[in-house]
Parts: sequence; C-alpha cells; structure tokens
Amino acid sequence: MSAPKLHNAMWPGLVGKGDDEGQEPPIGLKEMLELTAAADVNGQKYDGIDYFLFLPHTNPEASDDEIRQIADMIAGYNFNVGSLVAPVWPGTVGDSAMGDDEARGKFLDAVKMACRIAGIFNDHGVRKYGVIRIDSAEFGVEKWREDASANTSKIAATFKEAAKIAADHGERLAAEGEICWAGMHSWKDMLDLLEEVGMPESLGFQADLAHTYLYTLGYNAPEHALVQPGCNDEEFYSGYKTMTDKLRPWTIDFHVAQNDGEVHGAGSHDKTGKHCPADDPNGKLDIVKCAGYWLEGATERGMQHICWDGCMFPNQMLQNPSTWNTILDTMIKVRDSGSWS
Repeated sequence: MSAPKLHNAMWPGLVGKGDDEGQEPPIGLKEMLELTAAADVNGQKYDGIDYFLFLPHTNPEASDDEIRQIADMIAGYNFNVGSLVAPVWPGTVGDSAMGDDEARGKFLDAVKMACRIAGIFNDHGVRKYGVIRIDSAEFGVEKWREDASANTSKIAATFKEAAKIAADHGERLAAEGEICWAGMHSWKDMLDLLEEVGMPESLGFQADLAHTYLYTLGYNAPEHALVQPGCNDEEFYSGYKTMTDKLRPWTIDFHVAQNDGEVHGAGSHDKTGKHCPADDPNGKLDIVKCAGYWLEGATERGMQHICWDGCMFPNQMLQNPSTWNTILDTMIKVRDSGSWS
C-alpha cells in the first residue's frame, strides 16, 4: 500500500527543550531529518515530515530564499513536507486567541506567516498536501472558566479570522485537541468550538491518539468523561466511539501516538497528554485499533498522510535509531490495517 503517506514530526526535537533548569537542548533540524531518513522496516521508509515553523529549526522571518534552501534540504532526503505548525503561542510569533485585540492580532500574524511559508514550500514542490495546525494558545482552563461561553466565542471569532486568512492562501487549518489549551481541553468543548466557528471547509480538527485518550478520561473536564479508570474493553471502546463519532467528521489531520494515562510536559506545553514510545509496556492504547476509529473516511476529508508525534521524548530516546524503526513499524501496521480505505 502507498496510502496514507507516513510522516515523522520534527517538533519533538524542539518542544519542551531549551536552556531552563531540567530541560534538554534542542535537536537540530538536520539531525532530526537524518534520524528519520535512517529508519527502515523491510525496505519501507518514511515518506515525509511534518514541520514546526519556529526557531531553532526555522526563523519565521526568514527570506523566501532561506525558506527555499530549507525546502531543498528536506527534499534532499526524499521527503515531502506535510502539515505545518503555526507558531501561535506567546513567546513565539503569536499570542492568545482569547486575549485582547493586540494578542489576537499576533495570533493572526502567526497564521499569515505560516501561510507564507506554506506557499513557498508548495511552489517549490516539496509540499503537496497537509494542513496548518493551530490551537487557542491560551494555556490552562482557569481563565476560560471565568466566562466559558464568552471565552469560547472569543476564540471562535479569532479562529474564523484565521480560517479566512488560510482559505485566501489555499490552506486549511486544523485545531489540535490537547487538554492544556483553553476551550479545547475536552472533547465536548472542542466540538462546541468547532461548531461555533462553523467553517469545516477551512478549519477542522487534528486528532492525536495520546491527547484524545485524555479526552475520554475527562482529565481537565470531569463532567465530560466518557470512561472511568479501570473500565473494561467494552466500556472503553463504547466511550471511544462516542468521542470519535462526534469529532471524526471534523478530523483533517492525524497523529499516531501512545499514552500511558498520564499527563506530562514542560513550559507552555505543561500538563498535557504524555506521549510514550510505540512499544511502551505501560501504553493504554491499541494503537492500530484506535487509529481506525479516526481514519474511517479520511480520504473523503482530504487527508493524504498520517504523522507520528513523540513530543517530549528524552533526547536519548530521540537519538536512538531503534526508536524510529519501532515507530515506523507501528505506522505501517496502521496503514495496512484497512481502516484508511
């Protein structure tokens, strides 16, 4: 099978890394590309990468020529670029989607910047599919809870403007369901937000297996829990189906991942779904089976690839070649399971 295309994310070399106490140094783009290119399972290689548009991998203010040089480098590994991550968070280009006018303006600037770089990649030929990923960039849910309805409406208004910008550039946005971001911290609140934006042709959902597992538990919204700790398989998959039936029609981007039921993180991504190795003995998910719930009808929603997300893996794990072979083997199993077609 040649579909879906199998991608590896570059941002695990960046997210949660840094110079602060307890943080490990970032892993450069070239090394992440080399680690990805070295993976091989019975002759199957990764088809491409998904890419975070911020330092140190990318200067968001880089010239067109500099972006084309990055495209050349990526293409030199026989990789396509798929989905891009817009730097919407405070401290990058953007700011909170539920902030004041200045903050929301920065958020939209980040989307414009991402669309510019996407266009250069598209014109180059290294990028032929994929979306631009965003989230609310409002960390934590306490401030959102002060006036949940009004704050969801504020995020929705920002997302509508962002979706218009994306549409004008021939792009689609995907909002990643992750429990640390306000207004997106439960499956129900995520669904409410998507429906309030109401622009499915321009703004959809990105499902990540690790993050959405926390959705089923109602980790940041106990009132929306679909399963209880210690539930049996029948109870779990009943709850899982409830969530995926609601969010799958919106799903236009997908991350294969594993979760052990814990939260983990660092910096602005603190207390979010913990990504585990594909073969982690504490992993709670049957990755292939759970992926099938999300991937039904994927091509009808314009999806052409899936991506592995191993955010916050320690550098020793990221730099171990066997990590990537195990992940690639798991992704091949997802692809070959038949759920895609």
